[in-house]
Amino acid sequence: MSADPEVVVIGAGPNGLAAACVLARAGLSVLVVEAHPDRAGGALASDEATLPGFVHDVGAAFFPFAQASPAFRDLALDEHGLRWTFAPIESAHPAPDGTTAVLARDLDLIERNFGSPEDGARMRQVCEWHRKIEPDLIPAMLETFPAIRPALGLLPLAIVRLAATFMRSGAGLSRSWFRSEPARRVIPGLALHTDVGPDDTFGAGIGYMLAVMATTGGYGVPEGGAGAITAAMVRKLEHHGGRVRLGARVESIVVRERRAVAVVLAGGEELRASKAIVSDTSAPALLGRLVDAKHLPGRIVRKMQAFPIGWGTFKLDWALDGPVPWACAHAREAAVVHAGDSLEDLRAFTSEVRGGALPSNPYLVIGQQSLSDPTRAPSGQHTLWAYSRVPNRAPGGDWAAIKEQFADAVDARIEGLAPGFRARIRGRRAVSPDDLERMDANLIGGDLGGGSNAWHRQLVFRPVFPWFRYRMPVRGLYLGSSYAHPGAGVHGMCGYNAARMVLRDL
Repeated sequence: MSADPEVVVIGAGPNGLAAACVLARAGLSVLVVEAHPDRAGGALASDEATLPGFVHDVGAAFFPFAQASPAFRDLALDEHGLRWTFAPIESAHPAPDGTTAVLARDLDLIERNFGSPEDGARMRQVCEWHRKIEPDLIPAMLETFPAIRPALGLLPLAIVRLAATFMRSGAGLSRSWFRSEPARRVIPGLALHTDVGPDDTFGAGIGYMLAVMATTGGYGVPEGGAGAITAAMVRKLEHHGGRVRLGARVESIVVRERRAVAVVLAGGEELRASKAIVSDTSAPALLGRLVDAKHLPGRIVRKMQAFPIGWGTFKLDWALDGPVPWACAHAREAAVVHAGDSLEDLRAFTSEVRGGALPSNPYLVIGQQSLSDPTRAPSGQHTLWAYSRVPNRAPGGDWAAIKEQFADAVDARIEGLAPGFRARIRGRRAVSPDDLERMDANLIGGDLGGGSNAWHRQLVFRPVFPWFRYRMPVRGLYLGSSYAHPGAGVHGMCGYNAARMVLRDL
């Protein structure tokens, strides 16, 4: 590679690396500059956060989009060492009253364990229908909007049925489909992976997709940790002649004659990019800090100053001396356990977080990676990973003062579903929203979703109209992070689509 690459990619998260791989494979000289001094990946990484020998995922831990993502399929990361593992059950949804519902790739298992025989049969019908349309639906949803060619593969009746599904709230859809409370809490609970509450308009789509994709590709767990995905992508990039430079924080983007031509690193070094610059950063960072406001329309500057972010995230890692002693037998075999007791419980949780309070009965997404990947912990022992959604800023203004107290509340929440859990804890790490932002500047206020995922922040409004097709107001500059369409989820499609747009423009 020459001293000055043709393309500079800012940020070595999964989207930045996906963009870099596509561009390097096309024959361009590509340099990825990453602020972290020790590793690529951003939040897609693993570390021994509690005790030696216990490997914990820093951010994302299970990957419903990984098996179906056009980007990951095209990059063929298995050829570069990536291996997936799967648990017998993808997701269990237990409650303290002893009821549960499960999602699995085995539809017979769903039919027998989805709240009631009637609801199990109904969910099986939904999953069987989805399996017929998924090969066309996933590209239509994830490729550059509007993805007309893959959408043409969907029959008109399928489009109408999908539209009718996605236009509902999660609670409304669940009430119309199911009769039992265990079944009704599944789709609205899954939507709370983002900042979409049970009664939000157009809120059903996210929960629906996470539910049905659990039954097709599954919630895969990468062998060795989430960092294995990053390592495979870096090897793919290097195979095509690209490279990653660590400890290289970009302070600004140089614009000359209305075109982005270089990046300036902390310390003053300027790296020229003769073809393009692709940014795997937050939209507010790119258009509110890295590019001088004088090069941007005033409306865009104002939008970035008031950019709506999603909820904060409070994450925990545990080292355990044995598996979690769930009272629900199905939870003992699940890659992910979702703790949300009922629709009313999920509503109360949503109201508390939106009101700026810590949730009194935290909704939890709980990952059990070591069940399917024993490399994560010493023999006979286990890791556990979980998060809850919280306000972006700490009630009272100081996360440090309340972090361990809220972590204890999460322990108690799990104890209620798994008596004896606390006795198995050997080590614990609590990570507050401000800890997440310090770890990765893209996670503003602990927002994992690339900004709010409300319906009016999607498609042509992501990140801001009319700049929704990766090109930015400055020529030669592209946004390829989760702040662009199709948004959050480790699928690489934001960077993949941005790279394809660069190639189209070149």
